[in-house]
Amino acid sequence: MPKRIMPLSAIEVEKAKPKENEYKLSDGYGLHLLVTPSGGKLWRYQYRIDGKQTGMAFGTYPEITLSDARKRRDDARQLMANGVDPGAVKKAQKVQEQAQKELDANTFEKIAREWHEHKLPEWSDNHAQRLLRRMELDIFPYIGSKPIVEIERPEIIELLQRVAVRTLETANRLKIAFHGVFRYAHNKGLIKHNPSADMREVLPTVKPKHMAAPTEPKKVAELVKAIDGFSGSYVTRCALQLSPMLFVRPGELRSMEWGELDLDAAEWNIPGHKMKMKNPHLVPLSTQSVDILTELRNLTGTGKYVFPCHRSPLRCMSENTVNASLRRLGFDKDEITAHGFRAMARTLLHEVLNFPPDAIEAQLAHAVPDRLGRAYNRTQFIAKRRQMMQHWSDYLDGLKKGAKVLPFVAKAA
Repeated sequence: MPKRIMPLSAIEVEKAKPKENEYKLSDGYGLHLLVTPSGGKLWRYQYRIDGKQTGMAFGTYPEITLSDARKRRDDARQLMANGVDPGAVKKAQKVQEQAQKELDANTFEKIAREWHEHKLPEWSDNHAQRLLRRMELDIFPYIGSKPIVEIERPEIIELLQRVAVRTLETANRLKIAFHGVFRYAHNKGLIKHNPSADMREVLPTVKPKHMAAPTEPKKVAELVKAIDGFSGSYVTRCALQLSPMLFVRPGELRSMEWGELDLDAAEWNIPGHKMKMKNPHLVPLSTQSVDILTELRNLTGTGKYVFPCHRSPLRCMSENTVNASLRRLGFDKDEITAHGFRAMARTLLHEVLNFPPDAIEAQLAHAVPDRLGRAYNRTQFIAKRRQMMQHWSDYLDGLKKGAKVLPFVAKAA
């Protein structure tokens, strides 16, 4: 008759001391405490399944008490009585727990920021910053910490409609962002379907917004005269003067760097990462714009930016500076915006000064193929554009002086 094993007591477990070699204290029915030379106390369970001896760990003492270990042993014995390997069950549970941890770690905010970083090469800096700020304000506080796999369509719609009450344009931009984030997650295998797919009926359509800009020479004359009379910061005045002359996008102008300018060659080379279409852009400089920049260099030329932020020269001018200055001059947002100088130049260059649309579109850095189907490049129509930029500055000067500026018939370059 086999010798009966006496079960352990809690005091025996607590007082078990390490020895030169590890040893076992058995509790019966396959459960024992393994005491290591370093003083560790490890619960182990040995059992036989399908004729093979095997075992599993139950954790360490005192985190796992004697009663805890016995409960785990009894649960394992119950599984074995039903023909189930408790070790296999434990491994499956670990796999499931790890999978759940990964799901919990893949929050909407984490994946949205990954997607945002993934898209950075395709976007301008201004667009990337504005979009991330919108998500930080209107999305992350509500669902940012939630696993992306758990987010359902009604939650997205509710968020979009809440934003739409304040601004429909922002809501529509966030709708596009939602679709991009979930498509990115779907492609990575994190979700099985895109809950933001086909949301055309969720929000009203945004009507195209036309940037306010004067296109009548008389109104343009009033504007450029007022700009020359600006009494605020000299740096801001220069930015205002160059805005109609160069008619680049506002973000491109305010982030202009001295290292991008060659005043001797009368050129401004804008790198691709600053451009909306991510293509480098060449802006020929008129003599008037070179004169403004030459004077300004005496003030800001030792720094990185032509138009530094007044609070910190390490940053460029605020995106609202030009618009705020136009309001200060007495022009409201229905009359002119910083972006509206592009529409003003585009209209007058074509309809009054008779320059060809191809040269104008190239100078606006619009991705419009030429007649042979070739995409825009930075030097396309460059001779005509140099001529056009100088004549445009001369035209603006003429308006300021009150001269009657006659239409210019542009000849083929």
